[in-house]
Amino acid sequence: MEMVCSGNLNSYNPKTIEISKKFSAGEYPVSKIKCYRLHIKNPFSSLSWRGNCVKIFLENSHDVREGRKDENNMKDEYVAYVGTYTHGSSIGIHLYDVNVEEGTLTERKVIPVNNSSHIARSLNGKYLYSIADEGVAVFAVEDDGDLTPINKVDIDGMRGCYLSVDKTGRYLFVAGYHDGKVTVVHTHKDGRLGSLMDGVFHKGLGSVAERNFRPHVSCVVPTPDNKYVCAVDNGIDQIKMYKLNTQRDRLKLVDILRCERESGPREIVFSESGKYAYVIYELMNKVDVFSYRDTGNGPEFEKLQSISTTSANVDQAHDAASGMCLSPDHHYLFTSTAGDNTVAMFHIDPETGCMEKKFALPISGEYPKDIAMFPDGKHIAVANHESNTITTFTVDYEKNVLVQKGRPMKVETPNCILITKKGVH
Repeated sequence: MEMVCSGNLNSYNPKTIEISKKFSAGEYPVSKIKCYRLHIKNPFSSLSWRGNCVKIFLENSHDVREGRKDENNMKDEYVAYVGTYTHGSSIGIHLYDVNVEEGTLTERKVIPVNNSSHIARSLNGKYLYSIADEGVAVFAVEDDGDLTPINKVDIDGMRGCYLSVDKTGRYLFVAGYHDGKVTVVHTHKDGRLGSLMDGVFHKGLGSVAERNFRPHVSCVVPTPDNKYVCAVDNGIDQIKMYKLNTQRDRLKLVDILRCERESGPREIVFSESGKYAYVIYELMNKVDVFSYRDTGNGPEFEKLQSISTTSANVDQAHDAASGMCLSPDHHYLFTSTAGDNTVAMFHIDPETGCMEKKFALPISGEYPKDIAMFPDGKHIAVANHESNTITTFTVDYEKNVLVQKGRPMKVETPNCILITKKGVH
Protein backbone atom coordinates (compact mmCIF):
# COMPACT_ATOMS: atom_id res chain seq x y z
CA MET A 1 0.00 0.00 0.00
CA GLU A 2 1.31 3.49 -0.86
CA MET A 3 0.36 6.85 0.59
CA VAL A 4 1.15 10.39 -0.40
CA CYS A 5 2.39 12.73 2.34
CA SER A 6 3.39 16.36 2.35
CA GLY A 7 5.39 18.38 4.85
CA ASN A 8 8.84 19.64 5.75
CA LEU A 9 10.95 16.57 6.33
CA ASN A 10 13.51 18.52 8.32
CA SER A 11 10.84 19.11 10.99
CA TYR A 12 9.04 15.81 10.49
CA ASN A 13 6.64 14.84 13.27
CA PRO A 14 4.46 11.71 12.99
CA LYS A 15 1.65 13.44 14.89
CA THR A 16 1.46 16.47 12.60
CA ILE A 17 2.30 15.07 9.16
CA GLU A 18 -0.47 15.71 6.65
CA ILE A 19 -1.79 12.53 5.10
CA SER A 20 -3.73 12.56 1.85
CA LYS A 21 -7.44 11.79 1.69
CA LYS A 22 -6.61 8.34 0.37
CA PHE A 23 -5.96 7.32 3.96
CA SER A 24 -8.16 7.87 6.97
CA ALA A 25 -8.12 6.49 10.49
CA GLY A 26 -11.67 5.25 10.11
CA GLU A 27 -10.88 3.20 7.00
CA TYR A 28 -7.57 1.74 8.15
CA PRO A 29 -7.36 1.23 11.92
CA VAL A 30 -3.82 1.47 13.26
CA SER A 31 -4.08 -1.97 14.85
CA LYS A 32 -4.27 -3.47 11.33
CA ILE A 33 -1.27 -1.56 9.97
CA LYS A 34 2.36 -2.63 10.12
CA CYS A 35 4.11 -0.09 7.87
CA TYR A 36 3.62 1.99 4.73
CA ARG A 37 5.70 3.03 1.76
CA LEU A 38 5.72 6.82 1.65
CA HIS A 39 6.17 9.19 -1.29
CA ILE A 40 7.14 12.61 0.03
CA LYS A 41 5.99 15.73 -1.85
CA ASN A 42 9.18 17.69 -1.24
CA PRO A 43 11.50 17.65 -4.28
CA PHE A 44 13.72 20.33 -2.73
CA SER A 45 14.60 18.33 0.35
CA SER A 46 18.17 17.16 0.61
CA LEU A 47 16.90 13.99 2.24
CA SER A 48 15.96 11.06 0.04
CA TRP A 49 13.00 9.39 1.80
CA ARG A 50 11.24 7.84 -1.20
CA GLY A 51 10.81 4.13 -0.66
CA ASN A 52 11.64 4.09 3.05
CA CYS A 53 9.28 2.24 5.35
CA VAL A 54 8.03 4.26 8.30
CA LYS A 55 5.50 3.25 10.93
CA ILE A 56 2.87 5.94 11.37
CA PHE A 57 0.67 6.43 14.39
CA LEU A 58 -2.43 8.53 13.88
CA GLU A 59 -3.19 10.86 16.73
CA ASN A 60 -6.93 10.64 16.15
CA SER A 61 -7.16 6.91 15.53
CA HIS A 62 -9.66 5.13 17.77
CA ASP A 63 -7.14 2.38 18.47
CA VAL A 64 -4.76 4.72 20.28
CA ARG A 65 -7.25 7.23 21.57
CA GLU A 66 -9.29 5.52 24.26
CA GLY A 67 -8.22 3.28 27.11
CA ARG A 68 -5.20 1.84 25.32
CA LYS A 69 -1.44 1.55 25.56
CA ASP A 70 1.07 1.59 22.70
CA GLU A 71 0.63 -1.54 20.60
CA ASN A 72 4.31 -2.40 21.15
CA ASN A 73 3.36 -3.27 24.73
CA MET A 74 0.98 -5.90 23.40
CA LYS A 75 3.89 -8.07 22.26
CA ASP A 76 4.18 -9.28 25.85
CA GLU A 77 2.30 -12.41 26.85
CA TYR A 78 -0.17 -12.31 29.72
CA VAL A 79 -1.83 -14.65 32.18
CA ALA A 80 -4.77 -14.27 34.54
CA TYR A 81 -4.94 -15.52 38.12
CA VAL A 82 -8.40 -16.06 39.63
CA GLY A 83 -8.65 -16.63 43.37
CA THR A 84 -11.58 -18.76 44.57
CA TYR A 85 -13.20 -20.07 47.71
CA THR A 86 -12.55 -23.77 48.22
CA HIS A 87 -15.73 -24.79 50.07
CA GLY A 88 -16.84 -26.82 47.04
CA SER A 89 -15.07 -28.28 44.02
CA SER A 90 -12.52 -25.50 43.46
CA ILE A 91 -9.12 -26.04 45.07
CA GLY A 92 -7.36 -22.70 44.71
CA ILE A 93 -6.01 -20.21 42.17
CA HIS A 94 -7.08 -20.82 38.57
CA LEU A 95 -4.43 -19.96 35.98
CA TYR A 96 -5.54 -18.74 32.54
CA ASP A 97 -3.67 -17.91 29.37
CA VAL A 98 -4.80 -14.53 28.05
CA ASN A 99 -5.47 -13.78 24.40
CA VAL A 100 -5.18 -10.01 24.52
CA GLU A 101 -6.22 -9.39 20.91
CA GLU A 102 -9.35 -11.55 21.16
CA GLY A 103 -10.19 -10.64 24.75
CA THR A 104 -10.50 -14.25 25.89
CA LEU A 105 -9.17 -16.51 28.66
CA THR A 106 -8.19 -20.18 28.40
CA GLU A 107 -7.84 -22.15 31.63
CA ARG A 108 -4.54 -24.01 32.01
CA LYS A 109 -4.43 -25.37 35.56
CA VAL A 110 -5.35 -24.80 39.21
CA ILE A 111 -2.78 -24.13 41.95
CA PRO A 112 -3.91 -25.47 45.35
CA VAL A 113 -4.42 -22.89 48.10
CA ASN A 114 -7.24 -22.72 50.64
CA ASN A 115 -9.79 -19.93 50.12
CA SER A 116 -7.81 -17.49 48.00
CA SER A 117 -10.00 -14.45 48.58
CA HIS A 118 -7.46 -11.95 47.20
CA ILE A 119 -4.13 -11.97 45.35
CA ALA A 120 -1.40 -9.42 44.64
CA ARG A 121 1.88 -9.44 42.76
CA SER A 122 5.22 -8.20 44.07
CA LEU A 123 6.69 -5.03 42.59
CA ASN A 124 9.48 -6.92 40.80
CA GLY A 125 7.00 -9.46 39.42
CA LYS A 126 8.86 -12.45 40.85
CA TYR A 127 6.25 -13.41 43.45
CA LEU A 128 2.50 -13.74 43.87
CA TYR A 129 0.85 -13.32 47.27
CA SER A 130 -2.47 -14.92 48.16
CA ILE A 131 -4.83 -14.88 51.11
CA ALA A 132 -5.11 -18.39 52.56
CA ASP A 133 -6.75 -20.06 55.54
CA GLU A 134 -3.30 -20.30 57.09
CA GLY A 135 -2.74 -16.55 56.71
CA VAL A 136 -0.82 -15.48 53.60
CA ALA A 137 0.86 -17.72 51.00
CA VAL A 138 3.60 -16.65 48.59
CA PHE A 139 4.49 -18.29 45.26
CA ALA A 140 7.39 -17.87 42.85
CA VAL A 141 6.18 -16.82 39.40
CA GLU A 142 7.75 -19.04 36.73
CA ASP A 143 8.58 -17.96 33.18
CA ASP A 144 5.36 -19.45 31.84
CA GLY A 145 3.25 -17.86 34.58
CA ASP A 146 2.95 -21.04 36.64
CA LEU A 147 3.25 -20.76 40.43
CA THR A 148 5.64 -22.60 42.76
CA PRO A 149 4.90 -22.42 46.52
CA ILE A 150 7.56 -20.76 48.70
CA ASN A 151 6.05 -20.46 52.18
CA LYS A 152 3.07 -19.35 54.27
CA VAL A 153 2.84 -17.19 57.38
CA ASP A 154 0.19 -16.91 60.05
CA ILE A 155 -1.18 -13.37 60.43
CA ASP A 156 -2.29 -13.90 64.03
CA GLY A 157 -5.91 -13.24 63.23
CA MET A 158 -8.83 -14.30 61.07
CA ARG A 159 -8.55 -14.87 57.33
CA GLY A 160 -7.81 -11.67 55.40
CA CYS A 161 -9.63 -10.26 52.37
CA TYR A 162 -7.20 -7.86 50.63
CA LEU A 163 -3.47 -7.61 49.90
CA SER A 164 -1.15 -4.85 48.70
CA VAL A 165 2.57 -4.02 48.82
CA ASP A 166 4.29 -0.73 49.59
CA LYS A 167 6.36 1.09 46.99
CA THR A 168 9.65 -0.36 48.27
CA GLY A 169 8.42 -3.96 48.14
CA ARG A 170 9.54 -4.46 51.74
CA TYR A 171 6.09 -4.62 53.34
CA LEU A 172 2.96 -6.62 52.57
CA PHE A 173 -0.31 -5.19 53.92
CA VAL A 174 -3.25 -7.44 54.81
CA ALA A 175 -6.83 -6.25 55.39
CA GLY A 176 -8.91 -8.28 57.83
CA TYR A 177 -12.62 -8.08 57.14
CA HIS A 178 -13.74 -10.55 59.79
CA ASP A 179 -11.67 -9.18 62.69
CA GLY A 180 -11.20 -5.55 61.62
CA LYS A 181 -7.41 -5.81 61.58
CA VAL A 182 -4.61 -4.22 59.57
CA THR A 183 -1.53 -6.47 59.42
CA VAL A 184 1.98 -5.66 58.18
CA VAL A 185 4.17 -8.57 57.03
CA HIS A 186 7.89 -8.34 56.23
CA THR A 187 8.96 -9.67 52.81
CA HIS A 188 12.43 -11.09 52.19
CA LYS A 189 14.44 -10.46 49.02
CA ASP A 190 14.39 -14.18 48.20
CA GLY A 191 10.59 -14.12 48.17
CA ARG A 192 9.94 -15.63 51.57
CA LEU A 193 7.38 -14.04 53.84
CA GLY A 194 8.92 -13.18 57.18
CA SER A 195 7.64 -12.13 60.56
CA LEU A 196 4.66 -9.94 61.37
CA MET A 197 5.85 -6.37 61.74
CA ASP A 198 2.67 -4.95 63.22
CA GLY A 199 -1.05 -5.53 63.63
CA VAL A 200 -3.70 -2.93 64.48
CA PHE A 201 -7.30 -3.74 65.36
CA HIS A 202 -9.88 -1.10 64.48
CA LYS A 203 -12.39 -0.11 67.14
CA GLY A 204 -15.86 1.35 66.98
CA LEU A 205 -19.44 0.55 66.05
CA GLY A 206 -21.04 0.88 62.66
CA SER A 207 -24.51 2.25 62.03
CA VAL A 208 -26.18 -0.74 60.36
CA ALA A 209 -26.79 -3.17 63.22
CA GLU A 210 -27.84 -6.15 61.11
CA ARG A 211 -24.55 -6.11 59.24
CA ASN A 212 -21.98 -3.45 59.98
CA PHE A 213 -22.07 -3.47 63.75
CA ARG A 214 -18.28 -3.68 64.09
CA PRO A 215 -15.09 -2.94 62.13
CA HIS A 216 -14.55 -4.70 58.80
CA VAL A 217 -11.31 -3.66 57.07
CA SER A 218 -11.95 -4.34 53.38
CA CYS A 219 -8.93 -2.71 51.70
CA VAL A 220 -5.43 -1.54 52.68
CA VAL A 221 -3.24 0.37 50.19
CA PRO A 222 -0.35 2.84 50.42
CA THR A 223 -0.76 6.35 49.03
CA PRO A 224 1.05 6.94 45.70
CA ASP A 225 3.83 8.85 47.46
CA ASN A 226 4.24 5.90 49.88
CA LYS A 227 3.94 8.25 52.86
CA TYR A 228 0.73 6.83 54.31
CA VAL A 229 -1.31 3.63 54.43
CA CYS A 230 -5.05 3.89 53.80
CA ALA A 231 -7.20 1.30 55.61
CA VAL A 232 -10.78 1.27 54.30
CA ASP A 233 -13.22 0.11 56.99
CA ASN A 234 -16.49 -1.11 55.52
CA GLY A 235 -18.03 -1.59 58.95
CA ILE A 236 -17.52 1.76 60.68
CA ASP A 237 -17.66 3.96 57.53
CA GLN A 238 -14.12 5.28 57.84
CA ILE A 239 -10.81 5.33 56.01
CA LYS A 240 -8.02 5.40 58.57
CA MET A 241 -4.65 6.82 57.52
CA TYR A 242 -1.50 5.44 59.09
CA LYS A 243 2.13 6.46 58.97
CA LEU A 244 4.53 3.52 58.81
CA ASN A 245 7.60 4.02 60.96
CA THR A 246 10.20 2.08 58.94
CA GLN A 247 12.73 2.22 61.78
CA ARG A 248 10.44 0.50 64.26
CA ASP A 249 8.16 -1.19 61.68
CA ARG A 250 5.07 0.18 63.40
CA LEU A 251 1.86 1.82 62.20
CA LYS A 252 0.77 5.14 63.71
CA LEU A 253 -2.70 6.55 63.13
CA VAL A 254 -2.40 10.10 61.76
CA ASP A 255 -5.87 10.91 60.39
CA ILE A 256 -9.35 9.55 59.70
CA LEU A 257 -11.53 10.21 56.68
CA ARG A 258 -15.08 9.85 57.98
CA CYS A 259 -17.44 8.74 55.24
CA GLU A 260 -21.18 9.19 55.14
CA ARG A 261 -23.05 7.03 57.65
CA GLU A 262 -24.26 3.70 56.31
CA SER A 263 -22.24 4.17 53.11
CA GLY A 264 -20.02 1.09 53.50
CA PRO A 265 -16.72 2.19 51.88
CA ARG A 266 -15.18 -0.87 50.22
CA GLU A 267 -12.06 0.06 48.22
CA ILE A 268 -9.85 3.01 47.29
CA VAL A 269 -7.71 3.50 44.16
CA PHE A 270 -5.53 6.43 43.13
CA SER A 271 -5.07 8.18 39.80
CA GLU A 272 -1.84 7.77 37.86
CA SER A 273 -0.82 11.32 38.80
CA GLY A 274 -1.42 10.54 42.48
CA LYS A 275 -3.52 13.70 42.84
CA TYR A 276 -6.93 12.01 42.98
CA ALA A 277 -8.50 9.12 44.88
CA TYR A 278 -11.63 7.12 44.05
CA VAL A 279 -13.61 5.40 46.81
CA ILE A 280 -16.39 2.90 46.05
CA TYR A 281 -19.21 2.45 48.56
CA GLU A 282 -20.86 -0.94 48.88
CA LEU A 283 -24.05 0.19 50.61
CA MET A 284 -24.70 3.47 48.80
CA ASN A 285 -23.69 2.19 45.34
CA LYS A 286 -21.62 5.19 44.42
CA VAL A 287 -18.05 6.39 43.88
CA ASP A 288 -16.64 9.48 45.56
CA VAL A 289 -13.83 11.45 43.94
CA PHE A 290 -11.29 13.09 46.26
CA SER A 291 -8.25 15.25 45.69
CA TYR A 292 -5.21 14.04 47.64
CA ARG A 293 -2.05 15.77 48.81
CA ASP A 294 0.47 15.55 51.59
CA THR A 295 0.45 18.80 53.56
CA GLY A 296 3.65 18.00 55.42
CA ASN A 297 1.61 17.60 58.58
CA GLY A 298 -0.49 14.74 57.28
CA PRO A 299 -2.64 13.57 54.37
CA GLU A 300 -5.42 15.81 53.07
CA PHE A 301 -8.45 14.50 51.16
CA GLU A 302 -11.04 16.89 49.73
CA LYS A 303 -14.27 15.52 48.29
CA LEU A 304 -14.93 16.67 44.72
CA GLN A 305 -17.76 14.52 43.38
CA SER A 306 -20.20 11.67 44.08
CA ILE A 307 -21.58 9.56 41.25
CA SER A 308 -23.79 6.44 41.13
CA THR A 309 -22.48 3.05 39.99
CA THR A 310 -25.86 1.58 39.10
CA SER A 311 -28.20 1.45 36.13
CA ALA A 312 -31.68 2.99 36.10
CA ASN A 313 -33.00 -0.26 37.64
CA VAL A 314 -31.45 0.53 41.00
CA ASP A 315 -32.65 -1.38 44.08
CA GLN A 316 -30.83 0.32 46.93
CA ALA A 317 -31.75 -2.32 49.49
CA HIS A 318 -30.46 -5.25 47.45
CA ASP A 319 -27.63 -3.80 45.34
CA ALA A 320 -24.01 -3.69 46.48
CA ALA A 321 -21.17 -1.95 44.64
CA SER A 322 -18.21 -4.34 44.62
CA GLY A 323 -15.38 -4.20 42.06
CA MET A 324 -13.39 -1.24 40.76
CA CYS A 325 -10.45 -0.80 38.38
CA LEU A 326 -8.84 1.79 36.12
CA SER A 327 -8.14 1.45 32.41
CA PRO A 328 -4.44 1.03 31.51
CA ASP A 329 -4.19 4.70 30.49
CA HIS A 330 -6.14 5.84 33.59
CA HIS A 331 -8.64 7.72 31.42
CA TYR A 332 -11.53 5.51 32.54
CA LEU A 333 -12.78 3.99 35.76
CA PHE A 334 -14.87 0.80 35.77
CA THR A 335 -17.06 -0.45 38.62
CA SER A 336 -19.28 -3.49 39.17
CA THR A 337 -22.46 -3.69 41.24
CA ALA A 338 -24.04 -6.87 42.61
CA GLY A 339 -27.82 -7.16 42.57
CA ASP A 340 -27.94 -4.72 39.68
CA ASN A 341 -25.38 -7.10 38.14
CA THR A 342 -23.86 -4.42 35.96
CA VAL A 343 -20.50 -2.91 35.04
CA ALA A 344 -20.33 0.88 34.79
CA MET A 345 -17.80 2.96 32.86
CA PHE A 346 -16.80 6.52 33.76
CA HIS A 347 -14.63 8.90 31.76
CA ILE A 348 -12.09 10.76 33.92
CA ASP A 349 -11.17 14.39 33.30
CA PRO A 350 -7.38 14.35 33.83
CA GLU A 351 -7.36 18.03 34.85
CA THR A 352 -10.03 17.86 37.56
CA GLY A 353 -10.17 14.13 38.37
CA CYS A 354 -13.97 14.26 38.10
CA MET A 355 -15.91 11.69 36.10
CA GLU A 356 -18.75 11.37 33.60
CA LYS A 357 -20.74 8.15 33.60
CA LYS A 358 -20.93 6.57 30.14
CA PHE A 359 -22.97 3.45 30.90
CA ALA A 360 -24.01 0.81 33.44
CA LEU A 361 -24.74 -2.42 31.56
CA PRO A 362 -25.56 -6.06 32.48
CA ILE A 363 -22.74 -8.60 32.58
CA SER A 364 -24.60 -11.93 32.13
CA GLY A 365 -23.71 -13.10 35.63
CA GLU A 366 -24.62 -12.73 39.29
CA TYR A 367 -22.61 -10.83 41.92
CA PRO A 368 -19.77 -9.36 39.82
CA LYS A 369 -17.37 -9.36 42.76
CA ASP A 370 -14.26 -8.25 40.88
CA ILE A 371 -13.29 -6.86 37.48
CA ALA A 372 -10.00 -6.53 35.57
CA MET A 373 -9.01 -4.74 32.39
CA PHE A 374 -7.00 -6.45 29.66
CA PRO A 375 -3.66 -4.69 29.02
CA ASP A 376 -4.81 -3.31 25.66
CA GLY A 377 -7.70 -1.47 27.34
CA LYS A 378 -10.14 -2.93 24.81
CA HIS A 379 -11.53 -5.76 26.93
CA ILE A 380 -12.68 -6.41 30.47
CA ALA A 381 -13.12 -9.60 32.54
CA VAL A 382 -15.78 -9.97 35.24
CA ALA A 383 -15.63 -12.51 38.09
CA ASN A 384 -19.24 -13.44 38.90
CA HIS A 385 -19.19 -14.93 42.39
CA GLU A 386 -22.77 -16.23 42.71
CA SER A 387 -23.22 -17.58 39.19
CA ASN A 388 -19.78 -19.26 39.29
CA THR A 389 -18.61 -17.74 36.02
CA ILE A 390 -16.19 -15.36 34.38
CA THR A 391 -17.49 -13.24 31.52
CA THR A 392 -15.35 -11.17 29.15
CA PHE A 393 -16.40 -8.22 27.03
CA THR A 394 -15.11 -5.88 24.35
CA VAL A 395 -15.42 -2.26 25.46
CA ASP A 396 -16.70 -0.01 22.66
CA TYR A 397 -15.65 3.48 23.74
CA GLU A 398 -17.37 5.19 20.81
CA LYS A 399 -20.79 3.57 21.17
CA ASN A 400 -20.52 3.20 24.97
CA VAL A 401 -21.49 -0.47 25.01
CA LEU A 402 -20.08 -3.83 26.13
CA VAL A 403 -19.98 -6.71 23.64
CA GLN A 404 -19.76 -10.15 25.24
CA LYS A 405 -17.00 -12.49 24.04
CA GLY A 406 -18.41 -16.02 23.88
CA ARG A 407 -20.16 -17.93 26.63
CA PRO A 408 -19.46 -17.48 30.36
CA MET A 409 -16.58 -19.63 31.63
CA LYS A 410 -17.31 -21.88 34.58
CA VAL A 411 -15.28 -21.43 37.77
CA GLU A 412 -16.64 -21.97 41.25
CA THR A 413 -16.98 -18.95 43.59
CA PRO A 414 -14.44 -16.61 41.96
CA ASN A 415 -13.36 -13.87 44.37
CA CYS A 416 -10.74 -11.86 42.52
CA ILE A 417 -9.01 -11.65 39.16
CA LEU A 418 -5.54 -10.36 38.27
CA ILE A 419 -4.39 -10.01 34.65
CA THR A 420 -0.62 -9.56 34.49
CA LYS A 421 2.46 -10.21 32.35
CA LYS A 422 3.62 -13.77 32.01
CA GLY A 423 6.86 -14.52 33.89
CA VAL A 424 9.00 -11.91 35.61
CA HIS A 425 8.44 -8.25 34.64
